[in-house]
Amino acid sequence: MKQFFFLIFTLLVGTSYADNIYLDELDTRFLLQDWGAPVVNQSIMRTPFQVAGKTFNRGIGTHSISRFLLNLEGKATAISGWVGADDRNDFTCNMEFKILADKKEVWSSGVVHKGMPAQAFRVSLKGVRKIALIVAEAGDGIMYDHADWLEVKIETSGKVTPEPVTPQNIVKEKYILTPQPGQSPKINSPKVFGARPGSPFIYNVATTGARPMKFSARSLPAGLILNEATGLITGTATQKGTYPIVVKAENSLGSDSITVRLEIGDKICLTPPMGWNSWNCWGLSVNEQKVKDAADVMNTYLINHGWTYVNIDDGWEAEKRDENGVLHGNAKFPDFKRLSDYVHSKGLKFGIYSSPGPTTCGGYQASYQHEKIDAETWAQWGVDYLKHDFCSYSQLTPSQTEAAIKAPYDVMRHALDGVDRDIVYCIGYGAPNVWNWAKAAGGNLWRTTRDITDEWNIVSAIGFFQDVCAEATAPGCYNDADMLVVGKLGLGWMDKVHDSYLTPDEQYSHVSLWCILSAPLLIGCDMSDMDDFTLNLLTNDEVLAVNQDPAVKPAHKILTQNGQIWWKPLEDGSFAVGFFNADPYFILWDQSQANKIQEKHYPMQLDVKQLGIEGKFKVRDLWRQQEVGEFKHAFRTNVPYHGVRFVKITPV
Repeated sequence: MKQFFFLIFTLLVGTSYADNIYLDELDTRFLLQDWGAPVVNQSIMRTPFQVAGKTFNRGIGTHSISRFLLNLEGKATAISGWVGADDRNDFTCNMEFKILADKKEVWSSGVVHKGMPAQAFRVSLKGVRKIALIVAEAGDGIMYDHADWLEVKIETSGKVTPEPVTPQNIVKEKYILTPQPGQSPKINSPKVFGARPGSPFIYNVATTGARPMKFSARSLPAGLILNEATGLITGTATQKGTYPIVVKAENSLGSDSITVRLEIGDKICLTPPMGWNSWNCWGLSVNEQKVKDAADVMNTYLINHGWTYVNIDDGWEAEKRDENGVLHGNAKFPDFKRLSDYVHSKGLKFGIYSSPGPTTCGGYQASYQHEKIDAETWAQWGVDYLKHDFCSYSQLTPSQTEAAIKAPYDVMRHALDGVDRDIVYCIGYGAPNVWNWAKAAGGNLWRTTRDITDEWNIVSAIGFFQDVCAEATAPGCYNDADMLVVGKLGLGWMDKVHDSYLTPDEQYSHVSLWCILSAPLLIGCDMSDMDDFTLNLLTNDEVLAVNQDPAVKPAHKILTQNGQIWWKPLEDGSFAVGFFNADPYFILWDQSQANKIQEKHYPMQLDVKQLGIEGKFKVRDLWRQQEVGEFKHAFRTNVPYHGVRFVKITPV
């Protein structure tokens, strides 16, 4: 009799009994998110789940953008549960939960933010082989989303197996596109430069070509002199004004000259800073010798391509201030004036790090209530750049409004204005929607994102959302998408030293996108151990010229079938255009296709009417530094997986 009833039951509901498998029972190591790691049965902040005051007992806490790919073997019938933005968040961020079934979107929560009640869902999965659970960034540009999948269960008669969402064990050989520079002089300096009257002035006529080389300059303003052997212009300009100067470099093989517009007035940093930062290779283990080594390498290989700044990040500070309130370096930095002088002797500029709170991100002494004396100390040392991370200041104010976050940055701006030295001011990590107020706080650049790491899902998530803040871009005002993650990374703070986990195609995309965004270019790798590929990435003068274009126009994004097209106008009337292969959710549904996808090229096309061009136009490949041809109406190109085609389009 029992066998008879069991037979009737299976005929009614299927060949096997359906079990409930809860999401939190699965291996979350396969859940890929763009910051931190997912947490089981707690929010991403490791607190009990709470959404609009309601508590939940089980689920997964995550961040946007996140994706979880699950193989159902076609045996599941439904997925159900709740989703919501966790109450434990200082900020109200927009996010969107989605479920994709065999690559097609079958459910969406719509835009969700803190304070909204948890949203219930139930989705049929009959016949579905795989699903992807997505938390998307919903357009506000804030990437501090605390997203909860709550009480989520899958009804199935089989197994539910998490799978990796990225191509596994794929190695693509590095390839070099940039031709070696010629032996005749070629000047690569920015064509506009700003300084305040009365401040020490340093501008390097960055020039490739065989040495010895002779430099000259016409119409220099009073107080400035040019070193004819090095091309370094120093001194102090005393009178406000705009000074077009003609600089020339010549050697036995030829000469080159450009007109540089010197703006002596209230604005500095009129093109994005280019340099090196110690954090991604040395972390808190940075010391004086490592900084000097970086300066030596930059002076040898990069200075003549426009790279300028050598910046110390966190970890330099002494345990206490002295009796006069001055914060000195710790044992690793016995003499900052000596170190600064060394960097300047190489024709480079020197940067330092602090925080508006009591302590830095690394737990060292910071600038709270010592802004004036710190600015005066840095000016005496010869500091040219300040990175000011938000960090511990959040402990001093219960309100995380824009006004409350902006207030301490105003204080440091006032302190910097009081010294006779031009110090580029970076409003650092920790403040969402910083682009709304950082310009008013006197920032020259501001971190728009959380920390970057060398994973494509993170680089692409950071880079491809910069259109949200692009309109804030202007001369002296830059959205900082964080450091370049190329070369050897990780020494001193990550697990191990390693070549960037980005593929060669992804590294070309990374550098191209940062250049078209007019983002600050700060190298994060071990400068003393760069291979030819990395050095080639960092020394393409036509690519870097897009970043340093004097017009500093905002970039624009166009979504296409196979990715995104980014473009911006250049001062000479042409357009820089990047064709990027960028899948929207970054999910590889079938690992067996990994090798084929990696080698595949994807067609992309731009109708140049979208740039305002009618008729003919010329195309130049910027990485290869060669003409592509003349075209009408549209340009079509093939782009490798996660790669780029970076071109300059000029109306005929």
